Order: sequence, then C-alpha cells, then structure tokens
Amino acid sequence: MTLLSVGGDRTSPSRAASRMLHALPLTGLLIDLAVMVGVGLIAIVGRRELDIFTASANVEHSVTVAGPLIILGWLATIALGGGYKADIFGAGMDEYKRVFNSGLIAAGLAGVGCYLAKFDLSRGFFLLAFSIGVPALLLGRLALRRAIQTARKHGSLRQRALIAGSRSHVDEVATVLRREGWLGYDIVGALTPEYDLSEETATGIPVLGNSSDVTAAITAHEADVVFFAGGSVGASSQLRKTLWQLERHHVQVVVAPSVTDISSERIKIRPVGGLPLIHIEPPTWSDASRWGKRTFDLVGSSLLILAFAPLLAFTALQVKAHDRGPVFFRQIRTGKDGEAFSCLKFRTMCVDAEARLAALHAQTGYTGGLFKMQDDPRVTRPGRWLRRFSIDELPQLFNVWRGDMSLVGPRPPLPIEVEKYDADASRRLHVRPGMTGLWQVSGRSDLTYAEAIRLDLYYVDNWSMVQDLAILTRTLGAVLASRGAY
Repeated sequence: MTLLSVGGDRTSPSRAASRMLHALPLTGLLIDLAVMVGVGLIAIVGRRELDIFTASANVEHSVTVAGPLIILGWLATIALGGGYKADIFGAGMDEYKRVFNSGLIAAGLAGVGCYLAKFDLSRGFFLLAFSIGVPALLLGRLALRRAIQTARKHGSLRQRALIAGSRSHVDEVATVLRREGWLGYDIVGALTPEYDLSEETATGIPVLGNSSDVTAAITAHEADVVFFAGGSVGASSQLRKTLWQLERHHVQVVVAPSVTDISSERIKIRPVGGLPLIHIEPPTWSDASRWGKRTFDLVGSSLLILAFAPLLAFTALQVKAHDRGPVFFRQIRTGKDGEAFSCLKFRTMCVDAEARLAALHAQTGYTGGLFKMQDDPRVTRPGRWLRRFSIDELPQLFNVWRGDMSLVGPRPPLPIEVEKYDADASRRLHVRPGMTGLWQVSGRSDLTYAEAIRLDLYYVDNWSMVQDLAILTRTLGAVLASRGAY
C-alpha cells in the first residue's frame, strides 16, 4: 500500500499551532518564577506583620542573601524532577505530583543547607514561603492547564496525530481522542497492517499507509505524535526497531493498549525482564458501599439540609402558590441492588404531566432510555428556574439521609429503564444512586443516553472518595452555569 499525500501542507494552521507547544516549558518556568517572587514578598510582609519567631534574624537581611538562592534552587529542583518536560503539560496528574514533590525537596534542602552553613534564615519567612509557595505553584500550573485546554478547544496548541493498528483498534483510540478534545490531538489518518487494503476505517479515518511505514508516514504528513494501538506491530522487536527509527524525527510516541475507562489509580506498570506489564486492580465499587462513604453522606446531607432550610421552605411556598397542587413529586426509582424507593423532587410540572407523557413520546419519536426534551410544555413557570439551577432536586437530600441515595453516584433509573438494561448497564446498581455524578458534571441533559451510561459505569468501577469530592466541586460550577439543564 502506497502512502497518500493527505494533510502534508507544511504551512497548515495545525502545524503552526503545534510548534507553539515548544514554548510551554518556558511558559511554565516563567509562571513558577513569578509565583515564587510574589510568594517571597508575601512571606516577607507576613513575617513582619505577624511577628512570629521574634528572636530570629532580621528578615530583610537574611532574605536578601538567601532569597535568590532559594528561588534558583527551587526552580532547579523542579527542572531536575521533570517539571518542565513538554509532555507533562495539559493532562494528567504527573505535572502536579512533580511540582509538589519538588517543593518538599526544595524546602528540605533549604533547611538543611542553612543549618550546615550556620546561616540564620528567618524561620517565619521559611515557613510562610514554602507553606504558601507550594499551593501557589500548583494553582499556577492549574491556571496554565486551563489556558492550554481553552486554547486547544479553539484550535491552538494542537498536535497532528497518526494512529497505527488494526481498523477496529484505531477507531477505539480515535473515539477517545475526539471525545476528549481538550487533549489537543488532530487525527491525520491511520496506518493499518499490510494485509488490510481498506481506504478508511469504519468511523471515516483515512488509511494513509501501512503500519510498517510509520517513519515515512510521519515525514510525509508532518505528524507530531504517533499512537501504536492493537495490531500495529507483529512482534515487540518490530516496535523496538520502529522506535529506533523515530528517535531522529523528534516525534512523540504513545502506546495505546486496549484498556479504556479505567482510572490511573487502578493501573500499575511493573517492568519484568524488560517487559512492561500492566497490572489492573479490581473495580472499586464495593468500596463505595462501606461505612466511610455512608458516614460522609449522612453528615453531609444533614449539614446541607440545615444550610438549605430557608431555600427549601421558600421553594415549597412558590410551588404551592402557583397552582395549589402538591409540593413534592414522588417517583419510584431503582436503587442499590435493584431495590425500589420513592425519590423526592419539588414538582416542576403540571399536575397531569404523567397523563400527557404518551403524547410527547409519540411527538418526539422516543424509543427508550432517559426522556428529556427542551421547552417541555408540561413544565410550570416556577419549575423552569427550579430546573435551571437544579433546586428541584434538593429534597433528595432526605433520600440521602434515609440511605436510599448517596450525595454522589449514578443517576437513579426508572424501573422501566432497568428492565431494558443489559449486563453492562446493570453494574450501575452495585452502588447507591446519587444526587449528582459524573454525567451531571459532564453535560447533564446534553449527553446521549449511551454516554451517560458510560460515565456512570466508569464511576462504579473506579470509585474513590477523592473523586466524590471532585464531582461535588464540579457540580457547583455545572449548576451555576446551567449547562444542559432543562
């Protein structure tokens, strides 16, 4: 199969944008430097105003000597720890781990260095500088990441990618890369095994050549990164020789095994005899049913009920005053292990909403799954603002308190939905349903039913308390922005 001359324009916007990636390490360095200088000034003022460790040396004198050395040493520690490598910017936790660990090491080295040199560094300055500096550096990197991801969504800082492998594996990798657009990959084409004579994959990715011609394809199409998916090579020796050829082309190489929707906490790579083995820990859904999460739900729901008591009372009056109908809408939902429970919500629809449902199904061509429609004629006037800010779901705090639901978990399904579940979707019932979850903070009603199921299954298989806290934090932003709420 000959190589096609597709996407080889050397002056293309995508190619020009990818060159900007080389400036990311320098940008990160300048941000870190600015943060350190700012934190140093704050530490000087704070040491003087708080008047801590009054017996220590004059802060201005000691910082004038040690300050620049601490900053240079701190930057050097981050650099030696890999905190300025181009491939860590924009995704993953590795960047934050390196910056955090480097901060601890720099603090230790500064303390030991001052002790050995018998330098009288202000202890108040030292504590303030590193206790504020490490979180400030992490916030600086977070801001840089947000800027990178925003730029990628608008077409900048993107990389041209080739995917080598069988057509089915190429499509698997391409689906993830397209779904997670913030990663910044523009898929140029696919490279398939020699026996495959197809011109494109099932999802429409053009086949540009054979997987054995990776080097030539990278040169012809000016790719920045190549993904090796399943079926790309016949033996490990072939991949090793390909890597030797690619080392002269300054291209990023990524091996994409057929492992998706598994969190990094469950994956461990342990080389044995030169063979990198991927160990995958069992799913963590059983951990989500233990006393720690239940205690968190009980305490959290109690505090939230007290905090939202005035809003709950005001909303109840608004719903009642609108049409004199019932305040709450009670609907049977399916909970953990298939047990049914009465799910509470503030009523946002007219009293005869259920009777009008069949007509709306016929009108919209509904075939199954979660039924949602924009401008639903059954929604009442107060129901619109209740839905917009998800206030209608606040009574579910009582479901959480009773143990029917959790603060975070999969969406509570209707019994009719559960009847249509396949074996995969049934895994959602291993844990308590939640007031919020991954699908709510990832688009809410704008997601397809299949995508919502995929996110719920990811949550079930990869549960952690840290993830719950992150989802709760993201929920506030999703609600305030009213993303996908109708």
